Amino acid sequence: MGVRHSAYRQWKVAACCLLMSASLAGCGSSEPASNKIATAEPTITQAQAATPTKAESITVFRDPNCGCCSLWAERARQAGYDVRVTDRPDMASVKQRYGVPTDLASCHTSLVGGYVIEGHVPAEDVDRLLRERPSDIKGIAVAGMPTGSPGMESPDGTKEPFDVVAFGANGQTRLYRSVKG
Repeated sequence: MGVRHSAYRQWKVAACCLLMSASLAGCGSSEPASNKIATAEPTITQAQAATPTKAESITVFRDPNCGCCSLWAERARQAGYDVRVTDRPDMASVKQRYGVPTDLASCHTSLVGGYVIEGHVPAEDVDRLLRERPSDIKGIAVAGMPTGSPGMESPDGTKEPFDVVAFGANGQTRLYRSVKG
């Protein structure tokens, strides 16, 4: 058991390193053409935030070579959201435009209801954000690419604990929710 666990841990560390490295240049698989929608880049304001509905539209910006972003978008569709995916090879500029703190960056950036959603945030947290509509929050994020988060599911069901972090317009952050592994 100890050798098997050690080998698994080495595999997991290597896989995570590869995924994080790949996230800077794209995750390695492309999304079906039917999911690619060329749209003008929207702007967000709290005034645009309407009463939340599960048919609310989420715009997902992703590197064209990233597969896990497509998986996250599919999880959002399964949760009832209308998802539009926009390929952007310049994801750093997208994150900068929408005020994503560098330490919270992940592989994709989404917009919904006047808020920014960074990375592999669970749909239940997006639902809560849209239901509560806090005025002091610009967005919520899951930094990096934690195993077991939406779109980063593992074939063996492994789940790492991770935090969903809220961030404001002036860069302040606070814990929004901790997710157990």
